[in-house]
This record gives sequence, structure tokens and C-alpha cells, in this order.
Amino acid sequence: MSVLRFRGTVLPEDEPREVYVVDGRVTYEKQAGAGTTGEGWIVPGLVDAHCHLGLDDHGAIDEAATEQQAVEDRDGGALLIRDCGSAADTSWIHEREDLPRLIRAGRHIARTKRYIRNYAHEVEPDELAAYVAQEAQRGDGWVKLVGDWISRDEGDLAPSFPAEAFAEAIAVAHEHGAKVTAHCFGEAVLPGLIAAGIDCIEHGTGLSLDLIDTMAQRGIALVPTVMQLDKFPSYAEAGGAKFPDYARHMTDLHARRRETIMAAHDAGVQLYAGSDGGGISRHGNLAGEVLAMAGLGMSAEYALGAASWRARRWLGWNAGLEEGAPADFVVYPRNPLEDLSVLREPSYVVLRGRIVA
Repeated sequence: MSVLRFRGTVLPEDEPREVYVVDGRVTYEKQAGAGTTGEGWIVPGLVDAHCHLGLDDHGAIDEAATEQQAVEDRDGGALLIRDCGSAADTSWIHEREDLPRLIRAGRHIARTKRYIRNYAHEVEPDELAAYVAQEAQRGDGWVKLVGDWISRDEGDLAPSFPAEAFAEAIAVAHEHGAKVTAHCFGEAVLPGLIAAGIDCIEHGTGLSLDLIDTMAQRGIALVPTVMQLDKFPSYAEAGGAKFPDYARHMTDLHARRRETIMAAHDAGVQLYAGSDGGGISRHGNLAGEVLAMAGLGMSAEYALGAASWRARRWLGWNAGLEEGAPADFVVYPRNPLEDLSVLREPSYVVLRGRIVA
């Protein structure tokens, strides 16, 4: 039986400990003869709460390319991924002990000709609930809706489906034991989704103070994908000539992104870190998202917790490295609560009790 032994400060408790790894689990019982494998600051495995394995700019990719994405995420410390929509069937990743633990949302569900080509099931309102039921059964407890996207008829962001269709779809997902999240850039789609009991909002730049208060009261999470929001000016420029209202809208959403996200933070909405890796963002850069969240004004402890212990608890995994917990953790050479940039420099990545990076 091989035993790993790490010495250092364990977060979030901020306690100096000797952490042993035996049969893929954490123990604090001294193991005779175990040498020290490494030292540093020990953090529960990072969580990317908005990632797209098996996807690139053009749609689904093959297993070899998907594996490379997963390895990049893993080597960046992301050991638990909520895959927030993919055109590829990535269920095979569950069988790979060397790849991150994966929570799949199935394929995006969007309105016909109202989303990125080859990404989503593109359906009409009367089909939405049936497709939600299908993806609820195919996924790992989540369904991903495209809440809004540019409407060529309106020349601006508009809800993908009527509020009543969204409400029926959310109810159907819940009946099948799945939670629902939705891509939402603008304002118009949010009241109906929140009133219908959605579980999470992605991006959320159109949130108002009254909706933020409702989210906080109902425990609806927000994954702001701050690095994605920084791309809004380029989206506005690309669409400006044909859709000037859309360009102005995206520019305005970008200008008030910090105010909106920090209002949610200050109101007690639970925020989690998502890199949006896949297609529009590179994989392996969850550290960049944590730094971006902190750059808005969140404390280092909050931003790191949004990508580690709080996010793990939210997704139903062990929040900390308690006795007997799965040995999924990252060791850093410096204290990340004093310098979040160290998240780019993991000394050891331990997944299922094995050093994988």
C-alpha cells in the first residue's frame, strides 16, 4: 500500500497539519514509515462551475481533443467540473481515474437559429419541456438553457422562449430530479426564470436589485464568468454595424458589470467561479477567473472559496479535507489567501489519491 504524506497549512481551516493519503482517502492518523511527499498550502480540489468539455468554436470535438481539454483543466487544479453544456457526449470521462470528476448538464437547449451553430438542441417553445426531460435523464443532475440571445427581428438581446415555456421546462426538470441553469446576458429574461424557481444563473449582467434580493432569499446561485464579461466590448464591435441596439446594450452591460456582480455578492447571493472554458475561452485558466472575481472587490477568501470549498459543498461534494474525504486537493508553494496568483503555480495536484500533476 503506497502512502502519500503532505505537510502544510490546510485551507479553509488555516491549520498546520500532516495530511496522509491512503487508498484514495485523506487521513490524519500517522502512517508509519511514510516520508514527506511535499509541503505547502493545501487546498481542497478546485471547482470550475462553468466549463464546456468536448466543445470548440465549431461544436462537438472528438475524445482525444476532449481529453486534452480535461487534462489542461486538471493540471490547472480544477478537479471537479460542472460541464455547463456540451454538444459531445462526455459521459466516458466518468470512467477515467486520471481526469477530473465531472457533473454534466447535457447539451444546451436553445431557440431555433438563436444560438451558436452546432452547439445546442435548437427547438421551439412547445418542444422545450420534452427536451429538458431528455437532457435531465442524460446528464448528471443539471440542465442548461439558453435564456437569451440576439434576436435578428429585434436587433438586440431577447428571451429565447416565452416565460410560461421556461416555467414549464423548469418544473419538468425538477420533476426529473435535475436542477436548471441558464445563460443570461440581458434583463428581460431574468424575472420569469427567477419567478419559476431556476437554480442558477450564468453571467447575470442584466440583474436588478430586486431580482438580486429574490435570488438571495431563494438560494439561487450566480456564476458570473467575469472573464467572459470582459469580452462584451468585442461582441459589441462585431455586431455593431448590423445591430446597433445590441452593440449599445452590450456596452452598457459591460460598463456596469462590476456594480451588478458586487451588488449580488453584497446581498448574499452565492457566487461561484466558472472559467467558461471551451469555445470562447481556453481551458486550464480557472486561476484567471478567481483573480478576476477578486479584482471586482471580493476578498481572496471569498474568491478562492467560490472555486473550492464553497463550490464543492454546493455541488454535493466534501467542502473540506476532513478525515476520510476523497483525496482531491492542490498544494501550492505560497499562501493563496495572500497571493491568489499562486493558483497558476501548483506544486502538486492530487486526484483520487494519486499525484496527477
